[in-house]
Amino acid sequence: MARVKPAETDSQGVQSIEVGGRLLRVLAAAAGPMMLRDLAAAAQMPPAKAHRYLASYARMGLVEQEAASGRYDLGAFALELGLGALARIEPLQVADPVLRELRDEIGETVALAVWANHGATIVRWLGANTPVAASLRVGSVMPLTRSATGGAFLAWLPEAQTRALVRAELEENRRLGLEPAAAAEIERAVADMRRHGLARTSHFIAGISGIAAPVFSHTGDMELALIALGYSATLDLSLQGPHVAAVRRRAAGLSARLGYRP
Repeated sequence: MARVKPAETDSQGVQSIEVGGRLLRVLAAAAGPMMLRDLAAAAQMPPAKAHRYLASYARMGLVEQEAASGRYDLGAFALELGLGALARIEPLQVADPVLRELRDEIGETVALAVWANHGATIVRWLGANTPVAASLRVGSVMPLTRSATGGAFLAWLPEAQTRALVRAELEENRRLGLEPAAAAEIERAVADMRRHGLARTSHFIAGISGIAAPVFSHTGDMELALIALGYSATLDLSLQGPHVAAVRRRAAGLSARLGYRP
């Protein structure tokens, strides 16, 4: 009876493909077409060797060479690969492991929110060993003007999407004696959030603080908010603190995974 050939291990592969792949990585990260010498230097290989790889990649459609300048750029097949990969990405599925990793890293409750018909809506919720005692769960719609979650959407969604909700919330805030109550306060808050790359608050629910960072898609649009919640005594809101750094770093990594390039 014929024996089945064992599956290849992760350590096996074709080294020349991995070496040539450095050229593709450099082109993918570049702002535009590159000369051979610059491309080879960035990929840490001799120009003659880089040229041989590029000739093969050009025949495959992975790269193309400008006739006038001789510069190299990504080709049509590279675009097909990229679009195919993007079409297979489901943001919440990609975000789920990141959410667990963030929870384990900071030891606090974490969540994901999306923009839905009624506003900033919690769609994932993972409690920590000491979960926050708040009436916030999957399906909760967060205020744009007072919560960190809503603030992230307020700062990074187009103003036309949030205008009506903000107007209604400001009227409600004035009626109930809550802050903020004026459009000028909103403008200052939005400027602060954009400057620091995330939203923070300890005023929405007494004793509980929140951090929310935007996650962007390959189009540059905000796709999700990545959120950390905890008791104000333990969740550090300082910009140089470990909680803000972790949320910011995980959100940036998730954006990159969704194809976003700043």
